[in-house]
Amino acid sequence: MLSYIHYLDGWPRFGWSNDTLAGPLAAIRHQQGRLLGRMEALGFDLRAEAVLHTLTEDVVKSSEIEGEFLDKDQVRSSIARRLGLDIGALAPADRHVEGVVEMMLDATQNYEAPLSDERLFAWHAALFPTGRSGMTKIIVGAWRDESSGPMQVVSGPMGRERVHFEAPAAERLPEEMAAFLSWFNGPASHDPVLKAAIAHLWFVTIHPFEDGNGRIARAIADMALARSEGTSQRFYSMSAQIRQERGDYYRVLETTQKGDLDITRWLLWFIGCLNRAFDGAEKTLANVLRKARFWEAHAGHPFSERQRKVVNRLLEGFEGKLTSSKWAKLTQTSPDTALRDINDLVARGILVREPSGGRSTSYSLSDVEEIPLKGGISGS
Repeated sequence: MLSYIHYLDGWPRFGWSNDTLAGPLAAIRHQQGRLLGRMEALGFDLRAEAVLHTLTEDVVKSSEIEGEFLDKDQVRSSIARRLGLDIGALAPADRHVEGVVEMMLDATQNYEAPLSDERLFAWHAALFPTGRSGMTKIIVGAWRDESSGPMQVVSGPMGRERVHFEAPAAERLPEEMAAFLSWFNGPASHDPVLKAAIAHLWFVTIHPFEDGNGRIARAIADMALARSEGTSQRFYSMSAQIRQERGDYYRVLETTQKGDLDITRWLLWFIGCLNRAFDGAEKTLANVLRKARFWEAHAGHPFSERQRKVVNRLLEGFEGKLTSSKWAKLTQTSPDTALRDINDLVARGILVREPSGGRSTSYSLSDVEEIPLKGGISGS
């Protein structure tokens, strides 16, 4: 049997090379402070828009890492409603979306509150409101047991599965989780960013639930990062960046969990991923400013609720090409109504037809004029 990290003498007393981490850690803390400073300089409305965008990405992408795809409009509406943000018409969210949003907001908005068994049980129950993972009934709101055999992370077709990791036996969970929670809630003995990275690795290695461990581990890391910044406002998404680097994420986790108690490699990867998440926040800021400039430039111009919805989707980064059929699907209208909406915006110079033409005619926004924002900051 493979010797996983949790079987080693000394577990969970992790070690790492301070000399190796000192430079990257100093750089990431500088970037973190710089990003927070830039975002704090935004006006309230722009800052709220950036937070809404970031939290939406965090919820959607954390689920995508596990192969689960949530409706982005439902997630955005659920978050906006819970934060008291006015985004116009709200899309009704199903109870699964509401549960994922509830967990993430509790982790990031109530970051100062202690983490406990009961809080984790509530998060887990929120993730699985039907008591099932897919069609499989699972233990919800409690630690896993051995009824389904050892907890393993596997891939590959049935009969040729590859075991990537085997978690500690269920009988160890009360003691393992008590040690983890005591450390997590205790005073910081090292840099808070390192604490977020260690918390992620430690929790996902214990793997205390039948399902949902990855999503909860990322929520715990976000909670620790919020503590490191002293703010509930989120301007970057680690989950969105991990989604982009999912292959590397799983590889470094597997290597670390099959290695020794020196977790320098994992910490370096986490710091690097966080740095790249900050780069993603710069794109979020650019999109928020572009969106604000657009609506300021068109203040007082008439837009129907349907037009406003689709234009906002374009401003937020619409995936693929916008066609009249996609417009009709997004707004739940007939093709004729969709085409009338589009032609109105084309006539006003807000949308432009792409040169392809024909039945596959697609449309894009005309360039947004780079005008300064009233009471805001420039995009430079």
